[in-house]
Amino acid sequence: MRNLLSIEAMTQADMEKIVAASGPMKRERGHHQRQPLAGKSWALIFCKSSTRTRVSFEVGIRELGGQVLFLNPNDIQLGRGEPIKDTARVLGRMIHGAVIRTFAQADVEDFARFSAIPTINALTDDEHPCQILTDIFTFEEKRGPIRGKVVTFVGDGANNMTNSWIFAAAKLGFEFRVAAPKGYQPSPDILTRAGGKIVVTDDVKAAATGTDLLYTDVWVSMGQEAQSVERVQKMTGYQINQSLVKLAKPDALVMHCLPAYRGKEIDEATFEANAQTIFDQAENRLHVQKAILNWIVS
Repeated sequence: MRNLLSIEAMTQADMEKIVAASGPMKRERGHHQRQPLAGKSWALIFCKSSTRTRVSFEVGIRELGGQVLFLNPNDIQLGRGEPIKDTARVLGRMIHGAVIRTFAQADVEDFARFSAIPTINALTDDEHPCQILTDIFTFEEKRGPIRGKVVTFVGDGANNMTNSWIFAAAKLGFEFRVAAPKGYQPSPDILTRAGGKIVVTDDVKAAATGTDLLYTDVWVSMGQEAQSVERVQKMTGYQINQSLVKLAKPDALVMHCLPAYRGKEIDEATFEANAQTIFDQAENRLHVQKAILNWIVS
């Protein structure tokens, strides 16, 4: 049985296998010869709101022959305080797999352990592995192998996206730069665990110079709303805009995992100039989720 709980726990070979399988999934949409989830029921347990992750997994499971149950914690006993391990032991006897989007990384890991069914991390406070696999696929679809390239993240450098990028860089052999204000940079523990070529700086111009990919995410992640004013003040200046793009390589991509708050982490003109890439990236969530599902049950 396989799980996808974090980029940190994945092997390089498995990451490459999923990315490689995403292209055929995209090309063969609507006429898949294999239905690996036929006769199987998967649950989506989402403690955080979602657009792209929820829709891509629901559609993807159905297109691979499976059935989907969407479970909001407020509709099940989990929302009334039932331990995740008890919910897991019940659902493990009834369903064939689970996709979980929640706060604590430990909850996803406990669910996988106690349910004994394939479990996918659809986002926690620590990591967002499905998004990173999609981002790597999108880059390679447009620019070829990511190995040896430079990826620059601008904004909040201490979130789940940067954590997953850091682990991915070490496994796949590309340089990852984080441009973030002090206090919002990756933890030393993450950097030590990951290894690889990681550059952390508060100099956004230096980080952007000569990069192959400029990437950003929201300044205020889900669950951090009470810190909004402070975060916006600290991160002003850590924005992807036209002047920053000019420092990157001429064919550099600009990506955003969405939702985007124009005027904060990215300005309107830069977002719209790169909308084709950003929405290709969003669409690719579907194709990569299907590659993940196929890998996890194969």
